[in-house]
Amino acid sequence: MNILVINGSPKGTRSNTWKLTTAFLEGLKQSLSETGTEAQVEELQVNRLDISPCLGCFSCWNKTPGQCCIQDDMQQVISKLLWADLTIWSFPLYYYTVPGGLKTLIDRQLPMVLPFMVENESGTGNGSHPSRYDMSGKKTVIISTCGFYTAEGNYDGIYSLFDHECGRNQYTAIFCGQGELFRVPEVSGRTNEYLSYVKQAGQEYAQGGISPQTWEKLNQLLFPKETFEAWADASWGIDPNTSSKESDTLIFTRQMAALYQKDSYPGKDLVLEMYYTDVDECYQILLGKDGSKVYTDHSLTATTRIETPVTLWRSIAAGEIRGDEAMMQQLYKVKGDFSFMLNWDTYFGSGTPKADSPASTAASPQKETNMNILLIPWIVLWIAAAIDRHWGCLATIGVCTLVPLFFYRNRKTIYDILTGALVTGISIAILSGAPTGLMVPLSYLAFGVMWLSSCFGKIPLTAHYSKNGYGGEDALQNPLFMKTNRILTMLWGILYLFTTVFTWFLMRTSFSSYTGLINSVLPIFMGIFTAWFQKWYPAKVARGK
Repeated sequence: MNILVINGSPKGTRSNTWKLTTAFLEGLKQSLSETGTEAQVEELQVNRLDISPCLGCFSCWNKTPGQCCIQDDMQQVISKLLWADLTIWSFPLYYYTVPGGLKTLIDRQLPMVLPFMVENESGTGNGSHPSRYDMSGKKTVIISTCGFYTAEGNYDGIYSLFDHECGRNQYTAIFCGQGELFRVPEVSGRTNEYLSYVKQAGQEYAQGGISPQTWEKLNQLLFPKETFEAWADASWGIDPNTSSKESDTLIFTRQMAALYQKDSYPGKDLVLEMYYTDVDECYQILLGKDGSKVYTDHSLTATTRIETPVTLWRSIAAGEIRGDEAMMQQLYKVKGDFSFMLNWDTYFGSGTPKADSPASTAASPQKETNMNILLIPWIVLWIAAAIDRHWGCLATIGVCTLVPLFFYRNRKTIYDILTGALVTGISIAILSGAPTGLMVPLSYLAFGVMWLSSCFGKIPLTAHYSKNGYGGEDALQNPLFMKTNRILTMLWGILYLFTTVFTWFLMRTSFSSYTGLINSVLPIFMGIFTAWFQKWYPAKVARGK
C-alpha cells in the first residue's frame, strides 16, 4: 500500500497534531505488516515546500492542460497524490479551517480536475468538475487537533471543504480538542493514553474500519471542560485582574491547581503550600468542594507543605523522575499531613478511569493477593493442634486442601504455596507420632524464618500483600514503600523467632493447650504497631529526617 502523509502544520514535526498522526501511522503499518502487506510511506512537510498561491489564470485548463504555469514543488505534490492509495492529511485547526500554507496547496490542485461542468455526485453543493485522473479506490484520512476543549462544533469549515474534495462520508476524520496538551509533559499520562487509542484506530483502519468502541474513546475529552479551560487560561501567565505578567513558577502552580479533581473533595478544605526553594517563591492552593484557587499572600494555614526546587517538581510532574525516589533521596521535603501525598493521584489525576486503557480492556481484571490465605493455615495449626493433636492436625490438613479454591479469586504468592507445603508437612509429622511439644515450636520457627528470609529477596513478604492498598504492582517500584515493608517484615520475623523460644517453654507447662491463644496476644499489638508504622515512617522520611 502506498501511503502519503501531508503535514500541513507550520510547526512541521513539532506539531501537536503530528503526534496523533505518527501514532495512527504506527498502528496502520503494524497491522499491515501482520497481514503481509508492504507499506510504502512518503511524508510531505508543507512548511518545507516551495508552493506559490494559485494565480487563477486557468492555464492548467486551456493552455497547458494538466500542467500549472508555476514551476515549484506542487508538481511533486500532485505526482505523490496520484501515487498514493491512502492520503493522510495532518494539520491543526487555524481560525476554523486549514492553515494558510495547506490551503495554498489545496488550491493548487486545480490541474487535477477538468474544466467541464458536471452534476455534483459528492452530496455537497451544486455543480462540480470531473477528475482528470482515475481516483477511484483511493482513501483519505484527516487528523487534526484544535485549541478548544472539544472538537465538536468547531470543524464545520473542514467538513465542508473535504465533503467537496472527497465526497460526504467518503473519508475518515479524527478530530481532537485540547490539542495544546500534547506538548505538556505534566499531563503526558493522559495524552499518551489518548495516543494509544489513535494507534489502535490505525490498526483497526487497516483491518477494514475503526470500531465503535475505539471511536467512543477517541471522542472522549482529555480533561473536563472546566479543568482544561482553567489550565489554558493559566498558561498565558497573565493576571486576570491586573493583566500583569506572572512568574513562570506561579504559572506552573496555577496549571497544577487547574488539574484538581473536585469530585475527590474529602469533606473539608485542604491547603497545599508549595515552597519553591531554588527561586524562593511560595504559593498556596486551596482545594475545596467547588474547585481550586491559588493564593499568593500566604493568608491560609497549610494542611500540607512541600519544600522543593521548582526544577525538581517539574521533572516529577513530567514523569522524568519518580516522586517517591526523589523523596527517598531527600531532594524535597513534605511537612504536615502526609496522607495528602498518598492520595495525590486522586486529587490531581486525569479523571479518566484506567480501565479505559487498551491494555486493561483486553485483559481480565488483575487479581489481588490476600494475606488471610497465608495466615489461616498457620493459625488453625497453632490453635487446633495444641488442643488435640489428632483432630487438630486433620482439621489443619483440611484447611490446606481448601485454600487453593481461593486462588480462583485471589492471586497466589510463593509464600502461599510454601505455607501450604510447610503446614501440611508439619501436620503429617505430628500425626505420624512426632511430639507436639517439638513440632509446634518448629512451626513458629519455620514461619519466622520464612518472613526473615524474604527480607533478603527483591520483594519482602509484607509487600506482596500490602501493595493492594498502594496502587498494586506500581507500589513495588516505590522505594519508600519497599523500605517500609522490608523493616516491617524483619520485625515480624524477629517476633516469631522470639515466639519460637517462648512456645518451647510454654508447651512444657500446664498451659500448653492454650499456646495458640496466648501467642496471639503479641501479634495483636504488633498489628497495631504495623498500622502506625506504615504512616509514621514515610512521613518521617518525607520530613527529611
